Amino acid sequence: MSVGPAVSVGLVVAICLVAANLRTSLTGVGTLLPEIERGSGLASSWGGLLSTLPLLTFAATSPLVARASHRFGTARLLVVALGALAVGTVVRSLPSVICLFTGTVILSAAIAFGNVLLPALIRRNVPAHRVHGISALYVTVMGVTAAVSSGVSAPLSHTLPGSWHTALAWGLAFTVAAFLAWLPRVRGDKPRAATGATRSAVPWRSRLAWQVSVFMGLQSLAFYTAVAWLPSILIDRGTSSTAAGWTLFYYQLVALAASGLLPLFTRGRLDQRWTAAGASAVVACGFAVLVAAPALSVLACTLLGVGGGVCLVLALTFQSERAGSAGEAAALAGMAQSVGYLVAAAGPLLLGILHSSTSSWTLPLVVLLVLSVAMVGAGYGAGRDRHVR
Repeated sequence: MSVGPAVSVGLVVAICLVAANLRTSLTGVGTLLPEIERGSGLASSWGGLLSTLPLLTFAATSPLVARASHRFGTARLLVVALGALAVGTVVRSLPSVICLFTGTVILSAAIAFGNVLLPALIRRNVPAHRVHGISALYVTVMGVTAAVSSGVSAPLSHTLPGSWHTALAWGLAFTVAAFLAWLPRVRGDKPRAATGATRSAVPWRSRLAWQVSVFMGLQSLAFYTAVAWLPSILIDRGTSSTAAGWTLFYYQLVALAASGLLPLFTRGRLDQRWTAAGASAVVACGFAVLVAAPALSVLACTLLGVGGGVCLVLALTFQSERAGSAGEAAALAGMAQSVGYLVAAAGPLLLGILHSSTSSWTLPLVVLLVLSVAMVGAGYGAGRDRHVR
């Protein structure tokens, strides 16, 4: 992707370093969870809570970011969040169950701040015609580092002193690098409150804001539910655990490719109605294939990956493009991610309850299919070239 003279290489690198921190400390937990449960004596229910806790923290913390950003400054707040992320990562790796959960809450709250602040910083520092491309780039970086974390955490736990405790903290290197990259940018970052600027209110009454938020929520639900349950679905239908794991890896790889290639097909287009609706329909088709033809799991994962990768980029891009200013972007992102991650947290839990009640994956997959159809409508509305009022 050509960045162009209007966006400095340093800014792009700084944005990508923040993106590298938004999933790395979370995605490795899944592969380490059996070791964590054995090493700490946690029951499986507590292990499930450990996996869900970041999403619940995202939902609770995201609405607070816009107000704090207005008072303290966006770049300053981001640097503080990166410092808190480093502290939370270290605390989580200490040999104590209390520290494990406390550190998870701290680092998840810090990541929530980063999730909301990054669209606002992009909206403020990147020309409108390049927002989509920069957003796609940071989503790609976020996905690559998340996948790497999933792959290296278990091997690191077997080779590093401290076992899984040390493996949980390996992403600290990205945090320190991002902190150092953003620290010099604090100097010119004045709080908007000090300049007399009016703080942008969270747009709870805006129909467009709700469409952006629901779209964010439904695409997050589809992704986190697939990551949580897709291997179990495939294993129950006769796939080996190894093949199921590689199928999940393939799904994430396809999503990464789709998110990276999207700017090539949508460059210069601010109206994304049909792109968002079409990608949502592709996700629905993926779930439909899992229901009707479970033997075609590779086709289903291809559809889910292509549609999901596009939807993720669009969901994050809308939080910048549908706002009229950096302050409004922070307010919209706070709303979208609060609603979105609350919905996403409910997805894996809902599917587990439905599967336990019916002893089948058919009804859970049909529910996901229906929700994906609803995402078509939300995506079409969120994709309009308009600003939240």
